[in-house]
This record gives sequence, structure tokens and C-alpha cells, in this order.
Amino acid sequence: MNQNYFMDEVSELKTLVQDASRQREFSEEELNDFVAQKLKEREAWARDNDRDLYQYYLNMSFKDRNTLKLTIIESVEGLGILGKIITDPEITEIMINGYDTIFVEKAGKLSKLDEHFKDDEDLTRIVQKFVSAMDRSVDASNPIVDARLEDGSRVHVVFPPVALKGATVTIRRFSKNPMTIEKLLEYKSITPEVADFLEKVVSSRHNVFVSGGTGSGKTTFLNALSNFIHPWERVITIEDSAELQIKNIPNLVSLETRKANSKEANEITIRDLIKASLRMRPDRIVVGEVRGEEALDMLQAMNTGHDGSLSTGHANSPEGMLSRLETMVLTGSADLPLEAIRQQIATAVDYIVHLSRLRDFSRKCMEITEVVGYIDGKIVLNPIYKFVEDENSTLQKASGRLRRTENKIINQDKFILAGIYDFMEKDDEPGSGQKKN
Repeated sequence: MNQNYFMDEVSELKTLVQDASRQREFSEEELNDFVAQKLKEREAWARDNDRDLYQYYLNMSFKDRNTLKLTIIESVEGLGILGKIITDPEITEIMINGYDTIFVEKAGKLSKLDEHFKDDEDLTRIVQKFVSAMDRSVDASNPIVDARLEDGSRVHVVFPPVALKGATVTIRRFSKNPMTIEKLLEYKSITPEVADFLEKVVSSRHNVFVSGGTGSGKTTFLNALSNFIHPWERVITIEDSAELQIKNIPNLVSLETRKANSKEANEITIRDLIKASLRMRPDRIVVGEVRGEEALDMLQAMNTGHDGSLSTGHANSPEGMLSRLETMVLTGSADLPLEAIRQQIATAVDYIVHLSRLRDFSRKCMEITEVVGYIDGKIVLNPIYKFVEDENSTLQKASGRLRRTENKIINQDKFILAGIYDFMEKDDEPGSGQKKN
């Protein structure tokens, strides 16, 4: 059997069957008949359109045909309700809290499904089958598993006895089409003026942290910012689970961490990958999210010639992002004095872009602030843009936009080196924009 043709046909026909199963419920017999019919139609199509594929069908034995049919059926039927949910392109997040409770997110809004699994045993069987397809295993002795689907979707599974109400599964899905600045403008997450400013910030190789809470769109925004990286630069991306979809950089290296095996060995961490990336001659390092002791390595990279590096972090404000960075660095290097840590942060980070998910479920850029430097024992911030709600706001809808503050940009060196002057006020004198320490 030609394995390449086999896998291609499974993929092609699986999509057709999944589309049909979203429109109607199939009994076991109906599904079997439906797949058999689609196989006949596929062969008939190949006869008129693809000679090589038609020859493949002609050479198939009865056993080969049956294997192909059963593989397609299993790929759809084997996951039960979960199989049906994950084929819905409008669902961006799936949350299974035990066999009888399933929530999904569509268009930023959560809703509970009426459907559910038969019982705990049914859920356990399906989740184990789902996880094993990603070369992972989950059971009572290994109850927590992280994995990634082929399309980049992130999967997190927690099994009993850790999960008290039965298997808990969270799947965060990502669009096949990467986020762009044009889409952010369409969604009114930013304004054209802000987009122009961010292009100048990224192209002039400023170090940027994107901060925000869970679900605020940090990775999505980071992906959009990557559109402003020059195509001739060498970029290294580092992530726990590969989610970034950078398309415009030919010289791109993507690295992903590896969990420890059952013997607690062979783990590759974000920190390991940052250290490795420094030996790859990167122009920029893009870390999907900094959440631990690797923060120190990221800051040191930013401070040692890798300008233009980008990352994200969980925080409720730009000030909160600085505080979290301090805590993360202390986690990895408790012997460093706080003053040294703050100086390290102040000289490494140039801008913080803060995002938030508002009460109407929209995701907005709330603030863009300049990190001025370390002055009189504290890190000084200089807000450049802030989100201001307008009179049309209601309890149900947050209406407003990012507005330019009256604050002038203090540190201008990187803009000037990049030949960018049109952001300045007319009375500004180019030059003295050194960060203060």
C-alpha cells in the first residue's frame, strides 16, 4: 500500500465526513455506508481528474480498502462528542469539566453545551485515545499532560485523582490564518496611529514586552507585531507550545520545549532554549511567554546586543509586568540584589504594550508605555498611549480608543539610529535619549 496516498486520502475524506457529521447525526451503520459511498465518489473523481490516484485505487486490495474505510470512521467516531467539537472552526476554546459539563468559546463568549459524554468511563476512554494520538499518555500515575495538536492548538489534560470531578480537558485553538495588524485595526483593538507607532518601535529594534491577563490576546498580538520585523533578519522563536505563526521571515528558527519523560529526565526548558539561541547568531529572540526563572536569561539577552527582542507575560498592568519580572528573576537568582535586578529590567525593556479583555469580551490594547530607566531606586514609566472610554460606553459595551498622552518620548536613540524622526515633537532636539541608571 502506498503510505503517502493512504494518508492523503484519510485526510481528504476525513474532512468531508467531519463536515457532514456537523450537519447531521450518524448511526454506526449510516456512518459506515456514508464513508463507503464517499470512497466510491472519490475513485470516480480520480478516474477523470487524477490518473495516478485512480491507479492507486485500482491496485488496492479488499483489505486495503477496508483499512482505509475503518481508519476514516475511527478518526471521526472514535472521539465521540470531542471529535465533533474540535471540527467546528468557530470554536476557539473547549473546556471539559468532567463527563457532564462542556463549555466552549465562540466569538469571545462562553456557553455550556447541552451535549455531554455518557459517563466518566466514556470520557476517560476518549481522552486517553485523543492524547495517545499526540504521542502522550495520561492516567492516575501521570495525571497532568500538556500537548499540541497538528494545527498548533494547545491541549491541557488533568486526570483523577488530581481532578476531583473527573477528567478535565482544556483545548485552546488557534486560527490557521495568522493575526496581522490589519486585522487588529479591523477589530478596533488599536488605531491606525498606534499601528504606525508600533511599526516604528519594532522596526527600530526596541525590546518589547506584551502584558495582559489570561485570554487577553498576548500571543495573537505578538504575532501581529512580528509583521514589522525586517525580512532580512535572523529570528529565533522559543515557546512552550509552538503557537506563533510568523510568515514573513525566511531566516526563522522555531524552538519548542520538551517535557521530562517518565523517569524525570531529558527535559528541555525555556531557559535551556534561550541559552542555546544565543549561539545561533540571532538578530532577534522572540519568547512566546516568560513565566519563570528564564526571565533573567531573556533580560540578559536583551542587554547584550539582541535588540528588538519580543516576549509576553501575565500581568494586570505595565507596573504589574515589571513587578512580575522582578519576582521571576528572583526565582532563578535569589542572590541578586533587588537594585541590580531593577537596573537589569530598566535597561533591557524599552516598551510595554498592555492588553485587556473588556466587559463586552472585546480584546483591546489598553496602554503603550515607555520604560524610561532606573531613577532614584525605582523603574520609571512614561505612558505614550492610554485607552480612554468615551460617552457611548455602557455596562454591556466598552466604547473608547487609545489616545496619545501629552508625554514626550524620552529615550530616542534607537529611533534616531533607525533614521526615524517623524514621531518627535517639533521642538524636540534629537540626541540625548540615553536611559538613566
